[in-house]
Amino acid sequence: MRFANYAGRAAVTDGTRAVYVADASNGKFADEPDRIYAVWDEFTAWAQTVDPAEGFALEPAKLEAPSPQPRQVFAVGLNYAEHARESGLDKPTEPAVFTKFPSSVSGPQTVLELPTDTVDFEAELVAVVGRYSYRVPETQGWEHIAGLTVGQDISERTRQLTGPAPQFSLGKSFPGFSPTGPWLVTPDELDRRDDLGIGCSINGQVMQNGRTDDLIFSVPAIVAKLSAILPLLPGDLIFTGTPSGVGGARKPPVFLRDGDILETWVEGIGTITSTCRAGIPYPPADES
Repeated sequence: MRFANYAGRAAVTDGTRAVYVADASNGKFADEPDRIYAVWDEFTAWAQTVDPAEGFALEPAKLEAPSPQPRQVFAVGLNYAEHARESGLDKPTEPAVFTKFPSSVSGPQTVLELPTDTVDFEAELVAVVGRYSYRVPETQGWEHIAGLTVGQDISERTRQLTGPAPQFSLGKSFPGFSPTGPWLVTPDELDRRDDLGIGCSINGQVMQNGRTDDLIFSVPAIVAKLSAILPLLPGDLIFTGTPSGVGGARKPPVFLRDGDILETWVEGIGTITSTCRAGIPYPPADES
């Protein structure tokens, strides 16, 4: 099943056509996409009775973030073996977790404003939590995931690495720095949910091209590690890491520039597009 946020309304889609959830269920389920995650199990059972082909034709420009108001947004660094190698670091023995603030979440076709000339790209598989999850064993991790979507962990490297302690969460949370979409795909729709092609391109040139079987910590392992410490809530986002090829690791570095078209994809899910524009410079000018 594919679940979409279409112009702010919850929808079930086949990728070409869709039906609004509230209309098709005669009001049994909410119109607001974020409210669906609180009743995810009941919703998915109902969604199996819906045929999106009987609905309206999708206009891609109207698709928005599948989980537009997550209460928590987690991200895992250095979670692909090849990315750890290109960074000159050993494989982590524990997930390197940071947060991205919810106000950075945006949709699948957005304008990305660049606050500096050191903004980097990181293609990501994003897992969306579908159940209250606390102290979940790894063997049950997939059961707590509503579905998967495509994401970008956009990173302003200067702010991220400003010392004395790195500022990962701030450097990765400028407006629009967490684009997701084009929809959520439930794990049962994916024949090889632990081995999906993932990558991104800038202006048509492939920059990252990997597979999720290179993840050091799998989706279920991340669920177990995070939920051992704190509850994961329905609708929360987990950015699971990025494969090798990021701009900052290249020699010379490659950062996003005004006019760049950044396309990001995950096999079996879809593609999202960020159109880069020069934004308000950071840090702001001293007006004193």
